[in-house]
Amino acid sequence: MFLCAGNSENFDFALPIGVGLVEAAINLTRLAAMEAPEFLLFIGTAGSYGNRDIFEIVESKTAANVEQGFLRGTAYTPINNVVSAAEDVSRETIVNSSNYITTSEEMAKRFLAKRLELENMEFFSVLAVAKSFGIPAGGVFCVTNYCNESAHEDFLKNQAEAMKRLEEYLRDKGILK
Repeated sequence: MFLCAGNSENFDFALPIGVGLVEAAINLTRLAAMEAPEFLLFIGTAGSYGNRDIFEIVESKTAANVEQGFLRGTAYTPINNVVSAAEDVSRETIVNSSNYITTSEEMAKRFLAKRLELENMEFFSVLAVAKSFGIPAGGVFCVTNYCNESAHEDFLKNQAEAMKRLEEYLRDKGILK
């Protein structure tokens, strides 16, 4: 089953699950309980902390939920903040999820230092729900922006092209017919 966030990020072939960690978790939990999909593939855009280029397509099966307070040493979490559907996490591109978009280049460098490369608001919820239901899952992302002060403007400027490239990528790979 193909999933996407929704709102301005819809695909004809994907079911929208909501924007952000909470909407995605609630709606996907409801869906998984009612339909028991065999596989979940989340399709979306992402911001780059600096190592990935604009319009680069990235596949991942690993997500984190690391907030800036953790990197600054002003917060901690008692929960496991990384979830993976991959057999070898060392080779994975880790996608960080937060309800907030990073607009600081300094913070982007700190995320990179923790092996986090991309930022997408929903992916951690997708993998967490999939894991709790025993559903194999992954994600395919197209980079729309760098995580800096122009992140939102660049996202808006590049989103339509990124979505088009994602669909072409899925067709070229034979994932989408």
